Amino acid sequence: MKKIGLLSDTHGFLDDKVFEHFKDCDEVWHAGDIGTVEVADRLAAFKPLRAVYGNIDGDKLRVMFKQHERWMCEGVDVWMTHIGGYPGKYAREVKPEIFMHPPKLFISGHSHILKVMYDKKLGTLHINPGAEGKYGFHNVRTLVRFEIDGTDIRNLEVIEIGLHRQKM
Repeated sequence: MKKIGLLSDTHGFLDDKVFEHFKDCDEVWHAGDIGTVEVADRLAAFKPLRAVYGNIDGDKLRVMFKQHERWMCEGVDVWMTHIGGYPGKYAREVKPEIFMHPPKLFISGHSHILKVMYDKKLGTLHINPGAEGKYGFHNVRTLVRFEIDGTDIRNLEVIEIGLHRQKM
């Protein structure tokens, strides 16, 4: 069993509350728009980190991370990308692959909108953890925590870590 802490859209800001909420996690996954190498380094020093780069991430982060990451976690096929859309509105770039080879868990960020949806057509759980950072149009900064045990995804928790302070 693996306990996962999931976040996205830090935009260079990493609240210390992340470390408290993810202290019992085995891994941290970041769905892009990390913002700075320092944010990635702090997360990687804390727990094993899996991440993808987002549209605001510069060359250094694009060298450190891929645009799309797909792997097996326990018995779950996971695909994480920053701009992926969601059931019924998948991004053009992911449509061919997601329909030909749907993962069991599809993670994206970008929208700053927390969303957990099950795509019955594909048999895929979609998670967008919202935005942890202070920049964007979201009202509440959020994280997601869950467990993967064999082929089961369970005990999903949405964590609100506070209001963001600056609108774009």
